[in-house]
Amino acid sequence: MKRVTFDLDVLRSFVTGVEQGSFARAADRLGRSTSAVSAQMKKLEEQAGAPVLKKAGRGLALTDAGEIMLGYARRLIELNDEAAAALQGAGLEGPVRLGLQEDFGEGLLPEVLGRFARAHPRVRVEVRIARNTDLLDFIASGRLDLALAWDAGKGLPHATSLGEVPLRWIGPVGGGAFWPGAEPLPLVMLEAPCLMRSAATSALGRAGIPWRIAFTSASLSGIWAAVKAGLGLSLRTAYGLPAGVTPLTPEESGLPPLGMLSLALYRAEASPSPTVERLAAILWQQLEGPGLLITEKSQTQSAE
Repeated sequence: MKRVTFDLDVLRSFVTGVEQGSFARAADRLGRSTSAVSAQMKKLEEQAGAPVLKKAGRGLALTDAGEIMLGYARRLIELNDEAAAALQGAGLEGPVRLGLQEDFGEGLLPEVLGRFARAHPRVRVEVRIARNTDLLDFIASGRLDLALAWDAGKGLPHATSLGEVPLRWIGPVGGGAFWPGAEPLPLVMLEAPCLMRSAATSALGRAGIPWRIAFTSASLSGIWAAVKAGLGLSLRTAYGLPAGVTPLTPEESGLPPLGMLSLALYRAEASPSPTVERLAAILWQQLEGPGLLITEKSQTQSAE
């Protein structure tokens, strides 16, 4: 049997195209022409010995072989990037203090910490899970080195905008219509102050829809339990949703459309250490994968 050695650049184009939902977008992100990426996909299918993509309406979808290839491609690219990072940052050591919200705790944090620890075993990461307002206060006071947080308009100086995330009404899976419309809409929300609580009540107020706070909690776990139980709807993004709850379409909810929430990486210092910058880079890479972030580039491509 002939030994096959896959080209990592080809695999990276393949994964990026799948995650972006378009190989034209992948070409732009990777700094290549669309024809070059198409040639790479042809090369990948030749190496795989089977088609990895098939036509689906006006777009492309993965074949069975493509789904298998995608899993291996992600693992190969991640291992390659870890090796490069470990060699480039072999001297990194010491502590780094990271702040995150509960939204990102289960879905994002394990992957980020795993990648970072394998590449930089001498660095100790101290993680604090907190509300958005607290994270920004901790950054401003120097009690955190890096924080992933929503833009609350505080204008902190050392922030990097990552993009925007659509806000969504969240309800129970298979919950049906529990709001008759004549009664105030029951809401399940975090305790005030809360950006998403304010966004929900403002949107309903502009639409002239009466509402009431049916359940409040200091943690997301309480919010999800109440939504699953059918006590009301909540408003979050699609990040970190547990089983049993789901984003609702405007048609399903009968509620007004919502806007976007800006996501940013906040640094305590203007010139952070290489350790902080490396952790920030891994966070950004992990956030790009799910395709939930809407950047200026993706907005331009959608308009085209």
